This record gives sequence, C-alpha cells and structure tokens, in this order.
Amino acid sequence: MSEHFTPLRSVLYMPSSNARALEKAKELNCDGLILDLEDAVAPDDKPAAREAACAAAASGDYGQKTVTIRVNSIGTPWHDDDLAAAAQAGPQAIVVPKVNSPAEVGQLVDAMERAGAPDHTTLWAMVETPVAILDALAIARASQRLSALVLGTNDLVKELYAQHVPGRGPILTSLHTALLAGRAAGLAVLDGVYNDVKDEEGFLQECRQGREMGFDGKTLIHPGQVAGANGAFSPSKQEVANAKEVLEAWESRDGGGVVTVNGRMVEELHVETARRLLSIHTAIAT
Repeated sequence: MSEHFTPLRSVLYMPSSNARALEKAKELNCDGLILDLEDAVAPDDKPAAREAACAAAASGDYGQKTVTIRVNSIGTPWHDDDLAAAAQAGPQAIVVPKVNSPAEVGQLVDAMERAGAPDHTTLWAMVETPVAILDALAIARASQRLSALVLGTNDLVKELYAQHVPGRGPILTSLHTALLAGRAAGLAVLDGVYNDVKDEEGFLQECRQGREMGFDGKTLIHPGQVAGANGAFSPSKQEVANAKEVLEAWESRDGGGVVTVNGRMVEELHVETARRLLSIHTAIAT
C-alpha cells in the first residue's frame, strides 16, 4: 500500500497587510503558508489585506508551497466577505479560526461552495477552544472537504486558564485528543505555534515533541523557525535506512507473516509504518 503525502512540516503565518512579507515568502523554504487576515491584521487594514491575500494566492508565484488563507472567524464583521473572496481566489485551503462544532463545518463548506470555491480548495479547521477539543471527532468527520485540523494552542491555553510551560503539560490531553480525532478521520494535523522566536532550543524541543506525538508539522510565526521545523519533521537518514531494510526483508521473506530485522520482529504494521515514512521522505525530496 502506498500513499501520496503533501509535506506540511513548516506552515508559516504571514500578515497579508505586509506587502514586503508576502514578497519575501516566495523565497522561503517552508512547506506551507497561511496568508493571515485575522490576528496579524489590524481592523482598519483588513479590507486591503483581504485583497492582497487573494491576489497572492491566485498568483501562482509561490512554487510548490501549500498556500492557504486564514479568514476571520464566524460572527466577526469581516468573516462573510473574507470567506467569499478567499473561495473565489482558490488557494489550496481556507483556514478558519475557532471552529467549534460540526454544524459550523457544514456552514463553512456551504458558504465556500456558494462562493464558487474550486474543488482543490479544502477547509482547515482551527481547534482552539475547550468545546472544539471535546467535539473534535465530530468536527473532523463533518465534511469530506475538511482536510486538516490546526491547533490554536495560544487560545487553548487562554481558554483553559492554563500557563505556557516547557513540555506543554497543561494541554497535552487536548493535543492528543485532536490528534486522535484527526487520525480517525484521515486528516492532516498541525501543531500550534511557539511564541518565543529567540528561544531556539525551546522551539526545537517542542518540534521534537510534536513529531514524537504524531503531528504532520508545526505552524510558525517567524521565518527563522522554518529550518528547525523542516528538520524536526523530516525522517532522518537512519530512519530512512531502517525503513528500507524493513521493506527489503519483508519483500524477500519466504512466506509467513513475520520476519526478523537486526534482531527485531517485523510484521505487517511495521511494514506499513516503513512505507509511510518512505512516502514522506520521497515527497520531501521531490
């Protein structure tokens, strides 16, 4: 069984009100961009930012990057216009903050389709409130057009009255719950941002934690975080070599459902893991 993977190791928020940032983003080595109309844009600048984000997304100037637009959330004065304009621009996805229920997913998808969103434009739902975490599986299964869950860890910490601490103990249950929901529904799941852009070691530790937990990649707030995320969420040379060894041993076995590789028992589930890792490695390389 082989799968096609779109790498999403590093997905960078870019303020759409900043023309220089949008231009610079063309040269960055991130896997994805979130052209932001929400938190990074002041209220007076939102109409111009909307126009700039849509023009950028439709331009084709960002190479193989996954280009998305984050609209303002449901119920804000800008949401309807944002969603309609983004749908017409046709990015790879529209990112919506604070999606709290499967009904809201349906509402968003209906609005995208009414606005003429092309088939390739999917929905990324941000889960960043207690109710969203508790209803994560229903949200994840709400529409075939939904392709990713994005953790909004800053809002989640705020809503829980928790604190930002190394290791993220206060929100680990929430992270695991979102991952379980995303995997059950076959979605990509992206980890939240790391706020201290000067704390490289803390950032890299959180990237490693995210990779170990099973996230596809991490959302970022600064271009200086791209290389670290790419490295953390890429299979290492040793992992690639081990996966190839597992497949070679499995394919040359003389019947049976188990084979031994370097003293370790290997069965079908290990083979599937190896194939997935090599698919990710190939997707990154190409």
